[in-house]
Amino acid sequence: MLISLNDDEITIVTDAVRQWCCERKLDIDSIEGRHAITVAVDLVQLNTGRDRLFSELSKQLDDR
Repeated sequence: MLISLNDDEITIVTDAVRQWCCERKLDIDSIEGRHAITVAVDLVQLNTGRDRLFSELSKQLDDR
């Protein structure tokens, strides 16, 4: 999954997911954390910018 991203995109994904997990007191290796990685990768592949990734990630994951 992360293999399809370049180094900058991997950093963007991991930063956003770590922030999301930290704010919700979740481990990045939890089921929720792994799902967040999947959603973040999808968002980056849809050209969601660094400045919008965390808010989009939160919106998609918190609305479920």
